[in-house]
Amino acid sequence: MAGLARAVESGTKLQEAVVELSRRLGLDVREQVRVGRRLWGSERKIDVIVSHRESRRSLGLECKYQGTTGTAEEKIPATISDIGAWPIPGLVVFAGEGFSPNMRSYLLSTGKAVELEDLEAWLTLHFGL
Repeated sequence: MAGLARAVESGTKLQEAVVELSRRLGLDVREQVRVGRRLWGSERKIDVIVSHRESRRSLGLECKYQGTTGTAEEKIPATISDIGAWPIPGLVVFAGEGFSPNMRSYLLSTGKAVELEDLEAWLTLHFGL
């Protein structure tokens, strides 16, 4: 999937790319799935849930795009923490040139994040495809 991350230019396009890839791999896909509320009362939604019919395994995917440098990446640690409250395992899929090198390193070090260009290999391994 070389070059896929460069083709993504917004959060919506990132989510669309994740959905397209997941379907191509034969996974069932649901988008914007409500899974309760956060501490301050707002709805908690998972951007994409992918499921493997045969194994009955599911994985939540939170899509994060940042095209330019800025403060949006400051929300990433909260997102990683939020995944721990999901009723299923989860992963942040990220893309965009705006993430600082430090944030990229942080994301990858958590074991809970993958760059879009590496998602196919990650899903293949996770679901045993």
